[in-house]
Amino acid sequence: MASSFTSNLRSKVYRSMSGVATTTLKLALLFVALALPCSAFAAKNILVFGDSLSASYGIAIEKSWVHLLQQELQRTQSDFTVVNASISGETTTGGRQRIAKALQQFKPKIVVVELGANDGLRGAPIKDIETNLNDIIDRSHKSGAKVLLVGMKLPPNYGEAYVTQFDNIFPRVAKKHGILLLPFLLEGVKADQFQADNLHPVAEAQQHIMLNVLQELKHLLH
Repeated sequence: MASSFTSNLRSKVYRSMSGVATTTLKLALLFVALALPCSAFAAKNILVFGDSLSASYGIAIEKSWVHLLQQELQRTQSDFTVVNASISGETTTGGRQRIAKALQQFKPKIVVVELGANDGLRGAPIKDIETNLNDIIDRSHKSGAKVLLVGMKLPPNYGEAYVTQFDNIFPRVAKKHGILLLPFLLEGVKADQFQADNLHPVAEAQQHIMLNVLQELKHLLH
């Protein structure tokens, strides 16, 4: 009987101690949670959704304008994180197919849409480019994200009519959705700051490109 009593007593003490330990652990976790900044739970992601011009084509990643933007925001807006979902060769069609998954995965507060150049270089129908951009922006807005649209321009050898129609896509789409527009990503990049293909800027031009983007993006950082 004494053995049974001792066993029961030990069992009760163990359960009591376990309960205290569990409660203590819960309180400790609560205090840790309260001590952490909000950004640890809900990072303010900026999703850069573009093509090779944003995917550090031909240069080191740490030299790209997207990486430089992250560094700048760490210095001035520490609660924002830049996520780069850009793919070299991407078109608005490909972007339209990818945007839902990207929004679900990264849950961005802001989406920077930098697409259309490859469509234009391939002579894609203007209507298709515009439809795709509209859908990407619609989906971004429905997810609760703000959008910055980045425009591009084509070389004059694509014909005056097509070049003009292509140029007009971006302001028209921006006006339709009431969003900010950076008219031309490469504005101010010098002729000698391009790689051998004459399409992609070299590393030395990336700081200037980053500042082009930041000039408009800063209006959304609040």
